[in-house]
Amino acid sequence: MEGRLARVVDRMLLHASSELREVLDRALDGRDIAVSDAVRLLEAKEPSEVRLIALVADYLRLQSVGDVVTFVVNRNINFTNECLVNCLFCAYSRPPNAQGAYTLTIEDVVRKVLEAKRLGATEVCIQGAINPKLDPEYYFKMLREVKRAAPDIHVHAFSPQEVYFIATKLGLSFRSTLKMLKDEGLDSMPGTAAEILDDEVRRVIAPRKIGARTWIEIIRTAHSLGIPTTATMMYGHVETNVHRAKHLDIIRGIQRDTGGFTEFVLLPFVHYNTRLYKLGMCRPGATGVEDLKVHAVARIMLNNYVKNIQASWVKLGVKYAQLMLLAGANDLGGTLMEENISRAAGATSGQHLPVEEMVRIIRGVGRTPAQRTTTYEIIKVYT
Repeated sequence: MEGRLARVVDRMLLHASSELREVLDRALDGRDIAVSDAVRLLEAKEPSEVRLIALVADYLRLQSVGDVVTFVVNRNINFTNECLVNCLFCAYSRPPNAQGAYTLTIEDVVRKVLEAKRLGATEVCIQGAINPKLDPEYYFKMLREVKRAAPDIHVHAFSPQEVYFIATKLGLSFRSTLKMLKDEGLDSMPGTAAEILDDEVRRVIAPRKIGARTWIEIIRTAHSLGIPTTATMMYGHVETNVHRAKHLDIIRGIQRDTGGFTEFVLLPFVHYNTRLYKLGMCRPGATGVEDLKVHAVARIMLNNYVKNIQASWVKLGVKYAQLMLLAGANDLGGTLMEENISRAAGATSGQHLPVEEMVRIIRGVGRTPAQRTTTYEIIKVYT
């Protein structure tokens, strides 16, 4: 397989422009490409160029992680939608006490965790909106009670935005807050709230959210304390290809220093029900060709540092997510069991993807499915 793919790439490179060939040769030689190189790839228009970029990403994926495509059996638990941050790209949150607003009790969260465990989950992903009515003790007690009820479940919880909120309420540093959360049972963190790590973009789509520098500081601090995180990028709204490339470069720089990212997750913007789109402030999400290029360029730019590139079946839909496995991605994320945030924005791919369907999708592109843990230890290979 590797030799066959390499021959196809070599043939196509012969017909590429010298500029494109130089960038891709650099990546194929194991060298880092520059931000300007990533922009050039993201701006490719010719179908032959797009196909070549995807093939190079696929070849780098094969060299780095082989033909195994992973997924985790997990459950999403969104414990509150009452929020003071009020991001324009979010259709999930509600103002505190508004119609449709909710906050789960700790008992509700624990019940969901135990249900997930009975269904075979190894991870719970716990995130919520920024609810001003919640005391920091709510977060600490949640961790304690979850670990008491299910000590072997991996708790993947609390974005940098939530950590900022807890630390601010406590009047403590990010380091002290993260250490307290870890001591209570936090195993890893989602690297959400990143969106695009550029403050000009953030001022448009989420003016009340933490800035890029704060996100980076919290993530670096988590890594320094031995708390692994994911990294994410939400694209397809107001950002440019330059913003995307610079975002990838920031993630690469953090990983070069800390090694704390387990994966990079691409999150196409789901626009339908968002105020950002309804107010005419953004485009209607990314096109399918953009999705292909963004996933491919993420692999090409991050390949020496972040081995796992995740395609979000919730955001992309199952068929497009499957296609991304041919453009550098090697992970399909989680089974979820429930999903609220993308669904509220208008995503129609469902809330749960059973293990059997994960296996079918992966086999459909000639890859080997494998269930993993949150930190990418393989639990079961489906031969």
